[in-house]
Amino acid sequence: MKKNISVAVLAFLMTSCSSDVLNTSPDSTKITTNFYKDADQLEQGVNATYGALQYDGQYQLAMPTIGEIPSDNTFDEVPANDSFTYGEFDFFTIQAKNDLLAKAWRDHYIGIQQANIVLNRITPVAMDSQIKNYRIGEMKFLRALMYFDLVRIFGDVPLSTEETTNVNNYFGKGRNTTAEIYAFIVKELTDAIALLPATAAQKGRATKGAALGILAKVLITNGKFNEAIPYLKQSEGLGYSLQNDVTQIFSPTNKNNSEIIFDVQFASGINANSEGNSAFQMFSPSGFVPGAKGHNLPTKEIYNMYSSKDKRRDAYIGLTPSGVPYTKKLVKTSDVIADSGSNVVVLRLAEIYLMLAECYAQTGDTANANIYVNKIKTRAGLDNVNISDKNTLLDEIATERRKELIGEGHRWFDLVRTGKAIEVMTKHFQNTPGYSTAKIQQHNLVMPVPQGQINTDPSIKQNPGY
Repeated sequence: MKKNISVAVLAFLMTSCSSDVLNTSPDSTKITTNFYKDADQLEQGVNATYGALQYDGQYQLAMPTIGEIPSDNTFDEVPANDSFTYGEFDFFTIQAKNDLLAKAWRDHYIGIQQANIVLNRITPVAMDSQIKNYRIGEMKFLRALMYFDLVRIFGDVPLSTEETTNVNNYFGKGRNTTAEIYAFIVKELTDAIALLPATAAQKGRATKGAALGILAKVLITNGKFNEAIPYLKQSEGLGYSLQNDVTQIFSPTNKNNSEIIFDVQFASGINANSEGNSAFQMFSPSGFVPGAKGHNLPTKEIYNMYSSKDKRRDAYIGLTPSGVPYTKKLVKTSDVIADSGSNVVVLRLAEIYLMLAECYAQTGDTANANIYVNKIKTRAGLDNVNISDKNTLLDEIATERRKELIGEGHRWFDLVRTGKAIEVMTKHFQNTPGYSTAKIQQHNLVMPVPQGQINTDPSIKQNPGY
């Protein structure tokens, strides 16, 4: 298996931690060759890897954007803002020079390189053996998560499993196949499950439940529904519970609640307002709040899918006085609009239930599939269903995924993995005013490789069609 890395990326990161909630505030920068010599320094390296998740190219902007705007869930209200970066995803006019895609590639590899550094340095460090195992599990989980994001966005990508000390050693190796990347992800997550604790001392750290859930999601993405069920059942049994009130899932006063399995931590008013989430500004309707950019807004189509008695509609989506939908899963918690304290949820129990429903439906167990989809319906205030036809049941589960997970970065990847992206988006464009020029084609199922990567190393070839 090849071991290479994006030649444009070498990370020199360090952060500090607090007592009960993971804090990734930058403290200072260290030269890695002279650092990570003791347990305290190693902890800072671990937290730096978590810190990479906050970058624009990861969960602050890129994953919620790429996972939603290309789909029928969200749209770009003001494409001209930010040089059409977000509008390109809305109309499938995506260019290899798209700035957000460049950040996605770069920032994921920064995090991967940081994980590689920690895993390379941790063995000789004197520290409690149980904590050392936890930290190894965390790095393997985060590295797998970042590769899962990359492979879903770009398809084939370079695979690096070693610390990069001389970037010149990695020219000319191109990209690893999607199959190789997925095999590595499964191995990493399997290792992480054995190492991670069921509960973490600090909120925001990876746990066994997170690794189980993401591994199941990886298997589902590859059509291995029967294999995914045991991992989902294990995750379900680790003490998580649905919030009874859907308005409390994303409340800034109820962060890291019992439904959350893994999320990326943000906080207002810390380190010169650098630890807040700018997504509230970017994903609010233009003119709704000062400085709002109008990107990644819920479509009227998804808003109208909720019945009037569905508790999620008004909990998850608001309407401006002029009728423009906006997400309520991001909240203004600071006078500085780009400094929101809203965490970004990567995995929560509601999705575990919906994945179980899908897996049971796909494997012919419609009774259990109905049980799990009804857990979500019951909380939403909707009548239960009892659907025996497999395809009808899968459609119902897909609809519940849309309504439950709106804005969380899943819909586009759901359409791709189920083979419905072209059909669904073609119909969406035909039925939605303003999209007469929009067209999705087969090559759009993966995004273009950033042109800067190809310019730096010509062995990294562009995806067909771009």
